[in-house]
Amino acid sequence: MFNPNSLPIKLFADGANITEMFEMNDKSFIKGLTTNPTLMRKSGVDNYENFAKEVLATVTTKPVSFEVFSDDFDEMIKQGKKIASWGENVYVKIPITNTSGAFSKNVIRELQLSGIKINVTAIMTSAQVDALCEILDGEIPSYISIFAGRIADTGKDPEQIIKKALQASKNLKYAELIWASPRELLNIFQAAKIGCHVITATQDILRKLELVDYPLEKYSLDTVKMFANDAKASGFEINT
Repeated sequence: MFNPNSLPIKLFADGANITEMFEMNDKSFIKGLTTNPTLMRKSGVDNYENFAKEVLATVTTKPVSFEVFSDDFDEMIKQGKKIASWGENVYVKIPITNTSGAFSKNVIRELQLSGIKINVTAIMTSAQVDALCEILDGEIPSYISIFAGRIADTGKDPEQIIKKALQASKNLKYAELIWASPRELLNIFQAAKIGCHVITATQDILRKLELVDYPLEKYSLDTVKMFANDAKASGFEINT
């Protein structure tokens, strides 16, 4: 039987449903958790700080990433310092740019100068990775979060960008690369194969781990039975 702990890549659970986050925290193969304002909004979170502190009261050892939400760089720095104060295992998520497309380099530099662990997010180009690697402090833990799923949505191969990113960041001692926003379970194995350090995944994808190595003949038969049962339950008829 497949053991997710055998994967040569760290699995992080991505979401904002607090019950599911606690369930994921209890699983040994989940090495960290991430969330973002969009996921929090979908889950009905109405108080950012209360939500984060409730999560951190239970998730005390695994890394958890919480994102700043200001569009002003000075305010991002203030928010980042406040978020970091909530726990030793907190990574502060900083978008690679603000909504005007300006590089968040001063935010990244200031937070790292303060010894704050960061997760630079929403990265989609090699140029963004290169610019980031030029300013990252290799002695401060950080994540370089490449949105591979969104890159793939445009018809481009994210593996090539991530391979280049691994090369660009190889001298940053405590920087780890994240394959973010995967679209299917196969992405976990693709990310692991090219040496990516971390992959984030939602509950929908993580649930499919139980299908790894499932016999395809049996899966085919299961699918045929599902179609037949659903057609019967729907009362479909064709007069012949």
